[in-house]
Amino acid sequence: MFHVLYSQINSTVKYFIKYSLSWVSQNLAVPFWMVGHIHLMSTVYQDITEILASFGMNLIVAAGFIHDFIEYKKEKTNK
Repeated sequence: MFHVLYSQINSTVKYFIKYSLSWVSQNLAVPFWMVGHIHLMSTVYQDITEILASFGMNLIVAAGFIHDFIEYKKEKTNK
């Protein structure tokens, strides 16, 4: 009984994480680009936290893009 409940909660959490990743990458790609790239032209990075934040935002968008591409590819092959 607990194994079934744990399995259901586990799959729900995995789905939520995948959905959140896709949502963030789709809705925040342009703002992340503005912060990460336009900001690069106007300032000199002297702080490692700015570099890591920009890199992290780009990783989130890239991971969401890859996830969406995989899902799109699955949908096209199943039709």
